[in-house]
Amino acid sequence: MSLTPEQKAAVASWVAAGDNLSAVQKKLIEQFQLSMTYRDVRFLVDDLDLALKDPAPKVDTSDVSKTPPPPAAKPAAPAKAPEKKGLLEKAKEKLGLAKEEPAEDELPPDAEADLDDGLPPSASTVTVTVDKVTLIPGALAGGTVTFSDGVTGKWIIDQQYRPGFTEISKPGYRPSPEDAQAFMQELSLQLQQRGF
Repeated sequence: MSLTPEQKAAVASWVAAGDNLSAVQKKLIEQFQLSMTYRDVRFLVDDLDLALKDPAPKVDTSDVSKTPPPPAAKPAAPAKAPEKKGLLEKAKEKLGLAKEEPAEDELPPDAEADLDDGLPPSASTVTVTVDKVTLIPGALAGGTVTFSDGVTGKWIIDQQYRPGFTEISKPGYRPSPEDAQAFMQELSLQLQQRGF
């Protein structure tokens, strides 16, 4: 589409005034009844050798010597670095299973005895495996579990970090609280070993 010299001059004045491509496109429609696509307006501005004004100058962050020093403020207490949460920690939070570990002086006496003989406080026979490839759509990870009573199942962790079971060998089965906790601990260990 070719423009008249008056129309070209109008476009040049709009760009010189700081209008962006959208504003030029809108003014062409309103004032000259010329309907042009955004791309056509961009080509028109290029053909007229016009330079669009940048509404806000971009800060060059690659050169730190150009940035002004931050204003002086009173020193704050050192911030604790945020902990990187793994896949399982996010899943535990979603289920409400995330618990803070008690301090060493708050451990119950029987837990201290378990720690002294080098065994974890609750040794369980729950076994968890993580699949090398997860083929279930929407799942971040998946695998199999065998509970202490021999019931087996397939588990997944979805994109909202929620763990769930896709298959259980015994319909309506719910693992005991000890097995559920052991499953989460073993799952955490297996996922950490895989880099999750």
